[in-house]
Amino acid sequence: PQMAAPFARPMMPYQNRHPFLTGFAGGFLGAGLFGLLSGHGFMGGVHGLFSLVGLLIQVGLVVMLVMWLVRRFSGGRPAGSAFNPGNPMGAGPAAARPTGTPTGNPIQIGTADYQMFQQTLLDIQTAWNQQNISAMQRMATPEMVSYFNEQLATLASQGARNVVSDVRFLQGDLAEAWAENGMDYATVAMRYSLIDLTTNAMGQVIDGSSTEPVTITELWTFTRPSRGGRWLLSAIQQAR
Repeated sequence: PQMAAPFARPMMPYQNRHPFLTGFAGGFLGAGLFGLLSGHGFMGGVHGLFSLVGLLIQVGLVVMLVMWLVRRFSGGRPAGSAFNPGNPMGAGPAAARPTGTPTGNPIQIGTADYQMFQQTLLDIQTAWNQQNISAMQRMATPEMVSYFNEQLATLASQGARNVVSDVRFLQGDLAEAWAENGMDYATVAMRYSLIDLTTNAMGQVIDGSSTEPVTITELWTFTRPSRGGRWLLSAIQQAR
């Protein structure tokens, strides 16, 4: 499948922001300040010299409340990358961690690793065309396979089929590679071209072209146990 089409998934920077909490805390703070100005605050109304003390106490309580709520709702886990699917194959689950927040140790990637990354790209395309879930299970994480299977089912329910052909690998550049919690990760910018075509049940073209190739650049993230083993595709993200 095409990456910017079948696997389109922009990686968004993690933002530690919860709209619900923002409105919730803002409402409390606004109510407290308004109460003080009108002579009624969280403390039941304080005046004169004690108004300033009451304000400081209220602000401190609000800060503590917001910090507790953020920890409670985020659970200390980084948010996954946002996903913006393009073609039916779309993209899979979020990468192991957001870009820009390195937490592991850098690792070296060798020639054999690059060759496996390239071959996996080609084999994934073939498995997608054949709707071969078993083959995908040998090349991708369960989360990715589940997503691909879901997209194939959606296409089938719509009487449509997406087929890619003439896949040509053009270039692969390592974005980063790291080890974390007993697992190795490698994100590679994969650039390739292909023919991407979606047809309906009557064989009529509803998207793409059977003659015009498209060139795609995307970030493919692979993972494997640090002790060794096959690299599995764990995420695909649209390159910026």
